[in-house]
Amino acid sequence: MARIVLVMHAPLGRAFAECAAHVLGRVPQLAVFDVVADENPESAIKRVARALIEHSDGEVLVLSDIFGATPFNIARKALDEAAQRGVHGHLVTGTNLCMVLKALTSCQENPEKFSETIRQAAVRGIVDAASLV
Repeated sequence: MARIVLVMHAPLGRAFAECAAHVLGRVPQLAVFDVVADENPESAIKRVARALIEHSDGEVLVLSDIFGATPFNIARKALDEAAQRGVHGHLVTGTNLCMVLKALTSCQENPEKFSETIRQAAVRGIVDAASLV
Protein backbone atom coordinates (compact mmCIF):
# COMPACT_ATOMS: atom_id res chain seq x y z
CA MET A 1 0.00 0.00 0.00
CA ALA A 2 1.21 3.49 -0.81
CA ARG A 3 2.17 5.90 1.92
CA ILE A 4 -0.48 8.63 2.32
CA VAL A 5 0.75 12.20 2.84
CA LEU A 6 -1.39 15.30 3.40
CA VAL A 7 0.16 18.65 2.41
CA MET A 8 -2.37 21.38 3.14
CA HIS A 9 -3.04 24.81 4.55
CA ALA A 10 -2.80 24.65 8.36
CA PRO A 11 -4.72 23.32 10.26
CA LEU A 12 -6.63 21.36 7.59
CA GLY A 13 -4.27 18.39 7.31
CA ARG A 14 -4.22 17.78 11.06
CA ALA A 15 -8.02 18.16 11.16
CA PHE A 16 -8.43 15.53 8.42
CA ALA A 17 -6.04 13.22 10.31
CA GLU A 18 -8.00 13.66 13.54
CA CYS A 19 -11.31 13.00 11.77
CA ALA A 20 -9.85 9.88 10.15
CA ALA A 21 -8.61 8.63 13.52
CA HIS A 22 -12.07 9.29 14.98
CA VAL A 23 -13.75 7.24 12.23
CA LEU A 24 -11.16 4.50 11.70
CA GLY A 25 -9.41 4.24 15.04
CA ARG A 26 -5.75 4.75 14.23
CA VAL A 27 -4.08 5.86 11.01
CA PRO A 28 -0.43 4.70 11.02
CA GLN A 29 0.34 5.22 7.32
CA LEU A 30 -0.72 8.88 7.30
CA ALA A 31 1.79 11.75 7.37
CA VAL A 32 0.65 15.36 7.74
CA PHE A 33 2.38 18.55 6.67
CA ASP A 34 0.33 21.60 7.55
CA VAL A 35 1.71 24.67 5.79
CA VAL A 36 1.45 27.80 7.93
CA ALA A 37 1.02 31.26 6.42
CA ASP A 38 4.60 32.47 6.98
CA GLU A 39 6.37 29.18 6.20
CA ASN A 40 9.41 29.32 3.95
CA PRO A 41 8.40 27.25 0.89
CA GLU A 42 11.96 26.12 0.12
CA SER A 43 12.50 24.69 3.61
CA ALA A 44 9.04 23.09 3.47
CA ILE A 45 9.89 21.44 0.14
CA LYS A 46 13.06 19.96 1.64
CA ARG A 47 11.20 18.77 4.76
CA VAL A 48 8.42 17.10 2.75
CA ALA A 49 10.84 15.58 0.21
CA ARG A 50 13.01 14.16 3.00
CA ALA A 51 9.96 12.52 4.58
CA LEU A 52 8.82 11.11 1.23
CA ILE A 53 12.24 9.60 0.63
CA GLU A 54 12.84 8.28 4.16
CA HIS A 55 9.40 6.94 4.98
CA SER A 56 7.96 5.56 1.76
CA ASP A 57 8.39 2.11 0.30
CA GLY A 58 8.72 3.65 -3.13
CA GLU A 59 5.04 4.57 -3.62
CA VAL A 60 3.32 7.62 -2.20
CA LEU A 61 -0.03 9.35 -2.61
CA VAL A 62 0.04 13.04 -1.73
CA LEU A 63 -3.26 14.79 -1.12
CA SER A 64 -3.43 18.57 -1.23
CA ASP A 65 -6.29 20.97 -0.68
CA ILE A 66 -6.17 23.56 -3.49
CA PHE A 67 -4.65 23.21 -6.95
CA GLY A 68 -2.03 25.90 -7.54
CA ALA A 69 -1.83 27.08 -3.92
CA THR A 70 1.36 27.08 -1.84
CA PRO A 71 0.83 23.61 -0.28
CA PHE A 72 0.20 22.16 -3.75
CA ASN A 73 3.37 23.75 -5.10
CA ILE A 74 5.37 22.49 -2.11
CA ALA A 75 3.99 18.97 -2.62
CA ARG A 76 4.66 19.01 -6.37
CA LYS A 77 8.27 20.15 -5.96
CA ALA A 78 8.87 17.71 -3.08
CA LEU A 79 7.57 14.87 -5.26
CA ASP A 80 9.94 15.97 -8.04
CA GLU A 81 12.88 15.79 -5.60
CA ALA A 82 11.73 12.44 -4.22
CA ALA A 83 11.33 11.04 -7.75
CA GLN A 84 15.05 11.63 -8.31
CA ARG A 85 15.62 9.24 -5.38
CA GLY A 86 13.31 6.49 -6.68
CA VAL A 87 10.03 7.47 -5.03
CA HIS A 88 7.02 7.16 -7.34
CA GLY A 89 4.15 9.39 -6.37
CA HIS A 90 0.82 10.85 -7.33
CA LEU A 91 -0.51 14.24 -6.27
CA VAL A 92 -4.28 14.69 -6.08
CA THR A 93 -5.88 18.01 -5.15
CA GLY A 94 -9.28 19.11 -3.92
CA THR A 95 -9.07 16.81 -0.92
CA ASN A 96 -12.14 16.13 1.17
CA LEU A 97 -12.65 13.73 4.07
CA CYS A 98 -14.11 11.04 1.79
CA MET A 99 -10.82 10.99 -0.12
CA VAL A 100 -8.74 10.69 3.03
CA LEU A 101 -10.87 7.84 4.38
CA LYS A 102 -10.82 6.00 1.04
CA ALA A 103 -7.05 6.41 0.77
CA LEU A 104 -6.59 4.92 4.24
CA THR A 105 -8.92 1.97 3.64
CA SER A 106 -8.24 1.10 0.00
CA CYS A 107 -5.93 -1.78 -0.86
CA GLN A 108 -5.16 -0.82 -4.47
CA GLU A 109 -1.68 -1.84 -5.56
CA ASN A 110 -1.66 -0.04 -8.93
CA PRO A 111 -0.72 3.62 -8.26
CA GLU A 112 -2.72 5.00 -11.19
CA LYS A 113 -5.86 3.07 -10.22
CA PHE A 114 -5.32 4.00 -6.58
CA SER A 115 -5.23 7.74 -7.28
CA GLU A 116 -8.28 7.43 -9.55
CA THR A 117 -10.17 5.51 -6.83
CA ILE A 118 -9.39 8.31 -4.39
CA ARG A 119 -10.50 10.98 -6.86
CA GLN A 120 -13.78 9.15 -7.47
CA ALA A 121 -14.37 8.93 -3.70
CA ALA A 122 -14.33 12.72 -3.56
CA VAL A 123 -16.99 13.01 -6.24
CA ARG A 124 -19.20 10.30 -4.70
CA GLY A 125 -18.99 12.08 -1.36
CA ILE A 126 -20.58 15.23 -2.77
CA VAL A 127 -24.35 14.81 -2.58
CA ASP A 128 -27.17 17.33 -2.78
CA ALA A 129 -29.22 16.00 0.13
CA ALA A 130 -32.33 17.78 -1.17
CA SER A 131 -32.31 15.43 -4.16
CA LEU A 132 -32.68 12.45 -1.81
CA VAL A 133 -36.02 13.58 -0.42
